[in-house]
Amino acid sequence: MNQHPLVKTSLPFKLFKRGKVRDVYEIDDSLLMIATDRISAFDHVLPSAIPHKGAYLTQLSNFWFNLSKGIIENHLITVDINEFPDQLKPFQEVLQGRAVLVRATKYIPVECVVRGYLAGGLWKEYKNKSVTYLPEGLREGEKLPEPLFTPTTKAEKGHDLPLSQKEMANLVGAKLANFLKKISISLYKFASTFAEKRGIIIADTKFEFGKIGDRILLIDELLTPDSSRYWPLDQYKAGHHPFSLDKQYVRDYLERVGWDKQGEAPELPEEVINETSQRYKEILYKLTT
Repeated sequence: MNQHPLVKTSLPFKLFKRGKVRDVYEIDDSLLMIATDRISAFDHVLPSAIPHKGAYLTQLSNFWFNLSKGIIENHLITVDINEFPDQLKPFQEVLQGRAVLVRATKYIPVECVVRGYLAGGLWKEYKNKSVTYLPEGLREGEKLPEPLFTPTTKAEKGHDLPLSQKEMANLVGAKLANFLKKISISLYKFASTFAEKRGIIIADTKFEFGKIGDRILLIDELLTPDSSRYWPLDQYKAGHHPFSLDKQYVRDYLERVGWDKQGEAPELPEEVINETSQRYKEILYKLTT
């Protein structure tokens, strides 16, 4: 595997989208998704890249897509570069381990967030007394009585905004909103049960969906350490800031150095880069082996 981080691709195909992490190209009637080693935090792409991150994300996402396909159809066509169209053959070195060929869907503009534990933004809101639907006296990292569905908008730029179930229904229709809530909670419960058997807590995660006609497909990435909070079960203790095998480690560093989350993000020191890469590798190993 190439030791140098892949920050950006420039393939001779029509660029469909360059996201915070993924470069997406149009290939005939399909999409080629390439996970780079870029990393984002607080809605900013950081100037530092994390070696092998894109490959770790892709492999873990593919693992979960395969494991959950009995619950809902997903967008994968193939993850095997040997099955990619001939025009992609010259670029195998770039694509190996970090690219997938997927169906093009009509994106449903909602991030379907499911939370099983009191962490992240929800914990901050809870401390500030702005959350009224949870019992009093919960501690940071505490398991919630039931998984919470807390959808947000999907902003191309800037911050995603919270959506109530009514607002989500107004955006996508009541029937679809109810289905997305139900399937998201089902996926979270399924994944959480699996992960706990491997000694891992999934504190929260987000799902994204698209449509092909009347078919609803699970798309984008799935249960990666970019989109989920992963905690080792043997180190978990409610009331303490959890040790994480995900992007929270980078967020914690940025908050520790006082970045205002507005201007250009600071470079990450080498030890943070290396530790982040190692944590992403560790969660992939723990869940898939």
